[in-house]
Amino acid sequence: MDNIYIEYSFTVNPKVPATEILIAELGEMQFESFVENETGLLAYIQKKDWNENVLSEIFILQSTEFDIKYTFKEVEQTNWNEEWEKHFNPIQVEDKVSIRAPFHENPNLDYDIVIEPKMSFGTGHHETTHMMVQHLLSLDVKDKKVLDMGCGTGVLAIFAEMKGAKPIDAIDIDNWCYVNSLENVERNSCSNISVYEGDASLLINKEYDVIIANINRNILLKDMKTYMNCLNDSGVLLLSGFYKEDIPIIDKEVSQYNMTLDTVIDRNNWVALKYVK
Repeated sequence: MDNIYIEYSFTVNPKVPATEILIAELGEMQFESFVENETGLLAYIQKKDWNENVLSEIFILQSTEFDIKYTFKEVEQTNWNEEWEKHFNPIQVEDKVSIRAPFHENPNLDYDIVIEPKMSFGTGHHETTHMMVQHLLSLDVKDKKVLDMGCGTGVLAIFAEMKGAKPIDAIDIDNWCYVNSLENVERNSCSNISVYEGDASLLINKEYDVIIANINRNILLKDMKTYMNCLNDSGVLLLSGFYKEDIPIIDKEVSQYNMTLDTVIDRNNWVALKYVK
């Protein structure tokens, strides 16, 4: 039997940066999945995790800077595929990487990633995924051991394999993301990616040359010591999932581990950081 979800339809004005802030806040309140559209955002939470006060601590809804209205209704999980197909447009990163669905035409760029994101995070449309692809574009990962932590659709792990990385571990705590990553790994004929369902506790006794972590700030801070214990000498750390104003607190934590901030990419107030040992 399919899970029952509550779908919130948010009308957001102006959309930038309010939509991204809203996604980040909803993600802290057990909302699992998001579909951006022309007027704002669809957000999904399992009915078992929902209560009528679930939005009471969403700060942006109280802000006078944005006009945000919403309605909600119950939906079946089987409606998801239709929703993302309606709103998922193909994207390109620096005219070198395409991220598209199977029903989109191949633009014949250097790298072509085909995914069915359904309700998993990581279509490339969100600023953080887009910036992580930019970082990976400029990074030599051939024959490097890579971790994609909080892999969502698996898009970053898939791109890392396309650039020659191996072996690659892709981990997400959400079962839907785990299943979706397995599907997308197979869809892109990847042979060097292992997908796991779980959290940072799976990283005991692991070693990586490159760690990619596109997760919210609080989880990054909580798990940073675990990541650092897994990073080899001369390793590279790519972090995203937070805003410009979060850089000092992230940098303070990471710099404890003999890491140097090398490159910052920003996009609509979101940032992606590259650290090197």
